[in-house]
Amino acid sequence: MTGSSFLNRMARASRERVRLARAQESEAALQTRAMATADPPILQLGEFDLIAELKLRSPAAGSLVDPHFDRHSQLDAYANGGAAAISVLTEPDEFKGSLAHLQEAAAVLAPHGIPVMRKDFLIDAYQVLEAKAAGAGGILVIVTMLTDAEVQALLACARECGLFVLLEAFTAEDLARIAALAGVGPAAADAPLLCGVNCRDLKSLAVDFDRFAALAAYLPEGLTAVAESGVQGVDQIRALVLLGYRAVLVGSILMQSAEPGQAVARLIAAGTERRAEMRACS
Repeated sequence: MTGSSFLNRMARASRERVRLARAQESEAALQTRAMATADPPILQLGEFDLIAELKLRSPAAGSLVDPHFDRHSQLDAYANGGAAAISVLTEPDEFKGSLAHLQEAAAVLAPHGIPVMRKDFLIDAYQVLEAKAAGAGGILVIVTMLTDAEVQALLACARECGLFVLLEAFTAEDLARIAALAGVGPAAADAPLLCGVNCRDLKSLAVDFDRFAALAAYLPEGLTAVAESGVQGVDQIRALVLLGYRAVLVGSILMQSAEPGQAVARLIAAGTERRAEMRACS
């Protein structure tokens, strides 16, 4: 299966989940509930940041956790390690996620002052409201699987809800679209718009770290660039900083680490130190 066909299948499943959810709760009722939810912690960005991911399963690798996995402890470790935000998978079939996991994470992380981000195959503003109602502070939007009008609708709803948005790109064309769409998204400091580059090849689904370099020249100005997938250690972090990336989203290696908090802190320190070295040489 190619990446494009995988995204198409995920989009179809996402639309069906929205249809079923609307049958249980109208959009008007959901909006009322979402807007009554307490405001989430503000996303605070520094010199170099890391979004740590709670991911129970990967379609490529299978299950990433054992039967005794403790989500609460993992979230605390991420927070104590210095993560700027926590990405929570809510897709139920391929990733074994749920909105309940998102809501749980929001409750665990609120005392730490760290927002959670809904990561899913979002196709409808209804799902943005679901995220807000669950306590999320942000959402991920996969640009390549959506039309400009669909992206604009998600951005407008996110802005209304006060959520930050990570717009995910796979190609130079995606990045050009993000640059054009950036004016639609959240403008407030507490709800920024981020630009993510996923280094998976959409033909093979393989991770190709070299794609970060190939796409670096197309990163939109004024948006924090986030490298997604393929990050394994500090050497790669240092290389990404040189390319202009100011944050990373890391999941699988943290889920499989015996000390996820220490791993988070180590990766952030590497990026922060490289940024300091670059300023000293300029």
